[in-house]
Amino acid sequence: MESAERDDTQDWLLPKGAAPPLLGELEERIDEALIIAKASEKAAIEIGDAALDAAAQARRAAELAERASEAALSASATAPEPSSASAGESSSASAPALPERQEDPVLRSFSERADRVVERLRALEQLPIGRG
Repeated sequence: MESAERDDTQDWLLPKGAAPPLLGELEERIDEALIIAKASEKAAIEIGDAALDAAAQARRAAELAERASEAALSASATAPEPSSASAGESSSASAPALPERQEDPVLRSFSERADRVVERLRALEQLPIGRG
């Protein structure tokens, strides 16, 4: 065989970037991966515990809200009628109307007077006075 046709050792060497990692480097990578995996597992467990705690707190809050709603309903069903003096003072135009259980004559008289005042004010708005 001629020496020109023979393979040279340099022909079989890999470039530095293409060489496979050494066994020691692989062991270091495995150790690092294990550390990361254990830390990730611990974090996932902590997140899961926090999620379970949040769900339990939400359930307790929902139960308390349900009890409060039931208490408010039972309290409104058994609440006494407001007195005629306090009803006139505390009622507001923006307050929601409660269903009437008993018709109070003083309150009915007040409402009728208020309706008459509203009618008068609307009639005054219709007058042509001062428009011009």
